[in-house]
Amino acid sequence: MVKCRQVLNILEQWAPRKLAEDWDNPGLLVGSPRQEITKIMTCLDVSDEAVARAEAMGVQLIVAHHPLIFRGIRKIRTDLADGARLQRLLRADIAVIAAHTNLDSAPGGVNDVLARAIGLQDIGGFGEEHEASGVTGTLGRIGYMAEPLTAREFAQQVKGALPCNAVRLVEAGEHAVHKVALCSGSGAEFIGKAALMGADAYVTGDVKYHEAQQARDLGIHLLDAGHFGTEFPIAAVLRDRLAEALAGQDVEVVADDFSRDFFQYV
Repeated sequence: MVKCRQVLNILEQWAPRKLAEDWDNPGLLVGSPRQEITKIMTCLDVSDEAVARAEAMGVQLIVAHHPLIFRGIRKIRTDLADGARLQRLLRADIAVIAAHTNLDSAPGGVNDVLARAIGLQDIGGFGEEHEASGVTGTLGRIGYMAEPLTAREFAQQVKGALPCNAVRLVEAGEHAVHKVALCSGSGAEFIGKAALMGADAYVTGDVKYHEAQQARDLGIHLLDAGHFGTEFPIAAVLRDRLAEALAGQDVEVVADDFSRDFFQYV
């Protein structure tokens, strides 16, 4: 058995909260630091299904990537989805911790997991560097494929590496893909920076029409592998990291293996 604060300390050493973006809300969102924990579940989202699974498995702590609460709460309406979810968590005495943009930026976090999954080597930081508690992080990553691929070959490799039903590809010429930049989740705002840094292709999610047009105009191939597809792999890595740090303690750590992308292609 461990205290909730011990899990918070492990996450703080890995991905300090000060690495998070100003608008973000990581940390302990539901529960008490003194809460006793014997079972932890890691996941991408604190969905109704995740809460139901946590209840059924006797979980006392959910560690999620996406914060359950982003902004100040002025009312809790239990007839609406967010309020009902909070009520259910409190009734079941399940605490919730989020590690969001701090874990995106941290070494070994979401973007490093994504970079390794799609086959990048010589991986470095992409974006403005932040430092907190001796940890330096950046939101994105940039690296190289072992061998150059065509844009379509690269798209097939990314699709096969990630939990996504499809990827959207913007081909911006005939050049091969060797140098690749990426940002998990919603990172289309960095398309211009990726092109400026000489990337042949950029991987992210949640791309809009005019952002795709920007990539084509800049001559950089663009792959939209989805918000879920680029971030869901962190759930298993969170489980492994926490299990290793808590080895020898009377606590079990399990990962979400049931969630699926909201978007289906028909």
